[in-house]
Amino acid sequence: MTSIDERLLESKMTQIEQARAWSPRVISKFETLIRSGDEVSIFRANPLAFARDRGVAEQEAIDLFLHAARAGLVDLHWDILCPHSGLVLESFGKLRALRSHFVCGLCDIDGQTDLDDFIQASFSVSPQVRRLALHDVDNLSIEDLHWKLKFADSGRLPGGQTRFVDVLRTLVRGMTYLPPGVTTTLQTEIKSGALSGVNVQTQAGFTLPVVESSAPSPGTPTIIRITYDGQRFTSPVSAVPSGRAVFEISNTGAKRGSVLLINWPPEIVAMPEKPTLEFDPYVSGGMLLTRQTFRKLFRSERVDEEEGLGVRQVTLLFTDLKGSTALYEHLGDLNAYALVREHFALLDAVAQRHAGAIVKTIGDAVMAAFSRPVDAVAAALQMLQGIDQFNSERDQPAIILKMGAHCGPSIAVTLNENLDYFGQTVNIAARVQSFANAGEICLTEALYTTPGVRELVIGHDVEEFDAPLRGVEGSARVYRITGRS
Repeated sequence: MTSIDERLLESKMTQIEQARAWSPRVISKFETLIRSGDEVSIFRANPLAFARDRGVAEQEAIDLFLHAARAGLVDLHWDILCPHSGLVLESFGKLRALRSHFVCGLCDIDGQTDLDDFIQASFSVSPQVRRLALHDVDNLSIEDLHWKLKFADSGRLPGGQTRFVDVLRTLVRGMTYLPPGVTTTLQTEIKSGALSGVNVQTQAGFTLPVVESSAPSPGTPTIIRITYDGQRFTSPVSAVPSGRAVFEISNTGAKRGSVLLINWPPEIVAMPEKPTLEFDPYVSGGMLLTRQTFRKLFRSERVDEEEGLGVRQVTLLFTDLKGSTALYEHLGDLNAYALVREHFALLDAVAQRHAGAIVKTIGDAVMAAFSRPVDAVAAALQMLQGIDQFNSERDQPAIILKMGAHCGPSIAVTLNENLDYFGQTVNIAARVQSFANAGEICLTEALYTTPGVRELVIGHDVEEFDAPLRGVEGSARVYRITGRS
């Protein structure tokens, strides 16, 4: 029977309702999910799946879950997914604890991933509101540990709809917990290829080739002894024969372990590279860092200052005011600053409307970040329109905006208590902005040629020119977007 703290749930839902104006019935749909959603869907909830299944706008769904996390109705986790198996390798409750280096004992690989690449932001209902079996990991069945807790079932084999976990289930030859100080026995039938074992909680693993058996009595099982010491698996044999097998796995460590046995067929073993899975859309870590709602609600979230976290692609937009010195001279410091602050608020609202965030202000300039290039360009165009309307409604000197943008890899860092970006992409975006004149947007070729961008600027005058960019050898192609033609 589901255990829900009704008074706490009502209190949290009221707090979320009052946070902002939501679309009709979105709160009701969210409460229904919390009350009656199955364990997997609310232990590792995906806002994009919620939006798709319940007819809610994606951006509103993400903001809804963020407000729910701020209210304590759900907990925000940063999950590292193995790109080849969908295994949730590690899950962190704080951004500063997140490490982009991953090790997958099942795939026998390690590597680096980026904030926007296989790092998933997921949301789990608070155990104080609704207690789930998945909250109590120590008492999970071995099946639920693997298929409900550790494997993301949204990963599909490339080019099709076949889910990797469905394939994996057919290759499983056994799974069990390994109590400390005990030898656990598993009996199974194995075929040619390879046999892998993994503890999905620690990523300790082993792989043994499986060779065709030449035993005179094929009915007699082969005994395979393996030792697990809490950190690694070891075996005195370097290969195992096909046929019936008895695994005797001794846990000499101090804590309970587990093992999942997989019999890989020869065609998978022969693959030179393991295929990268295609996942159903999810909210990536990189996507959250470019959301204004996340930055406002979770100001205390920090990236480890010694490392930073890689971002495969972020679009950075720089804006600046032309003639700001004359503006201050004409209005005086206080009045001019008040006008500048109004313009900051306008840019903030437009960035948020287009799934972006104002990273920082630098004097009268703004640096904004967007997860998708098309969102950045759409925001820039709307910012120009907004400033025109802003000026027409005020009997004051005009605010004159100029902008530049570039997309590329970056490093997410915490600087001066603020989530920021560092690297060449930042430098290029700032430099491109300096080429813009009043009411213009300058885009690098990398951004202009991104799918969907050209379509956004149809009807505008576009001028191509070559310009020197700091850190880029030679000149680079820049596209100047001006008023409508």
